[in-house]
Amino acid sequence: MSYVLAFAGSNSSVSINYKLVKFTASLIKEREVKLRDMSKYPFPMYSQDIENENGFSNSLVEFKNEITHAKGLIVAVNEHNSYPSAYFKNTMDWLSRLDVKFLADKKILLMATSYGGRGASGALEIAEKMLARFQGTVIESFSLPRYSENFNEQKGIINDELSKVHAEKVISFVKAIS
Repeated sequence: MSYVLAFAGSNSSVSINYKLVKFTASLIKEREVKLRDMSKYPFPMYSQDIENENGFSNSLVEFKNEITHAKGLIVAVNEHNSYPSAYFKNTMDWLSRLDVKFLADKKILLMATSYGGRGASGALEIAEKMLARFQGTVIESFSLPRYSENFNEQKGIINDELSKVHAEKVISFVKAIS
C-alpha cells in the first residue's frame, strides 16, 4: 500500500503549520500517512562548499527517498515576511541537489497558516511556483488565516466555513492520488 508523506516547511518545534499538517493527516483514512516533524531534520544552510566537503546527509537522502516512494504529499509552508521560510527554501535546495526533479509525478496538497489575516498567502503562492519547478503538481492549496481564532489543537479547524473548504480540498487531493 502506498502512503502519503506529510510535513511542514518549518523547523520550529512549536510550528502552527506542523499542527495544521498533523490535523490534515488525521483526516485521511484511505491511505497510510507518514507524518514528519521537520524540527528533527537540522539541515545546514546549503552551500556548494558544504556539499563538496560533506556530501549529502543520511537524513536528507532518507527524506528524499520517502518523497520518491510517496503517492502524494501534504505540505504546509510557514511564512516569514511574506515568503516561505529560509528553512523551507534550504530544504528544497538540498533536495534539488540530489535530483532536480525530486517531485516528479508527485501530487501535492499545499497549505499555509499564520496568525494574520492573509493566512501566509504570500508564502503559499511562492511555494506553489517553487514546487512546480521541481516537477510537483499542486492539486489543491489551502490558506488558514488567523490561526489562533480558527484552529483548536483538539478539534482542528473551528471556523465552519474554513473547515468545509479544507475538507473539500482534502477530498479532492485524496481522489487525485487514488
